[in-house]
Amino acid sequence: MSNEISPNNNIKDQLTRSGLAAQKKLGQNFLHDANIINKMVDAGNITNNDTVLEIGPGLGTITKPLSKKAKTVIAIEKDSGIADWLEKELASEDIHNVRIIKGDALNELDLDFGNNYKVIANIPYYITSHLIRVLLEKENRPSSIILMIQKEVAERICKKDDNSLLSISVNYYSYPKIIHIVSRNCFHPKPKVDSAIISITPKEEKEDKSFTECFFKILKTGFSSPRKQLLKNLSQIGERGEMESLIKASGLDPRQRAETLSLEDWKKLTTSYLNLKN
Repeated sequence: MSNEISPNNNIKDQLTRSGLAAQKKLGQNFLHDANIINKMVDAGNITNNDTVLEIGPGLGTITKPLSKKAKTVIAIEKDSGIADWLEKELASEDIHNVRIIKGDALNELDLDFGNNYKVIANIPYYITSHLIRVLLEKENRPSSIILMIQKEVAERICKKDDNSLLSISVNYYSYPKIIHIVSRNCFHPKPKVDSAIISITPKEEKEDKSFTECFFKILKTGFSSPRKQLLKNLSQIGERGEMESLIKASGLDPRQRAETLSLEDWKKLTTSYLNLKN
């Protein structure tokens, strides 16, 4: 008989019967709502030719439906106890197209997942920014990314006039969109905040590598002390007079703060900086 979690099968009891427990230090919140699970899987538009990378498969509630649609599922699980349990669970149900990798996803993402793969994952909140950046900066980026993340973070990423470091970074590489807001009641243990399913579609055209490196150098320097004026921060990477001229040449005010600049403003600054240095 299958041990698949469903709304009628208490996930806490499932963990207890399996000798497992949610680990707070790993940010584990297990998704158990079948409707939300289906929304995540459907959002990926998975076909039987696809390779899907799942980060943090947990008890396999997303892994199992993915395995029925995809050619291959590669699941990276940091919790070795859960990884061992999931391997046995999948084998008991004759699911053989799932490969479990035991380790930290942030250290395993340099692996070769093929020329065309998709990412679907319910991830710990604390790795959100780092994970998204790593995925989007990979030489071989996924064709699509579907993530369950904190609602507030998803809204910041997708809000048109949000000029935070995270929002600018994600929008530089991709087109983000919120698919569905998810209640905290859909998880065990129940987190303190609601979540959202977010779709991140990488842009087909990549900026020149040297431009991208310069862009993020300027962006991160600009945000290094968010309360300080732009000129003060950018003077860390160039002579003050040069930086003032650069900012003005970009149509900006040296007294502005980083949070007032749009993605296009940062691109203009990058172009001006490269022209100055060349």
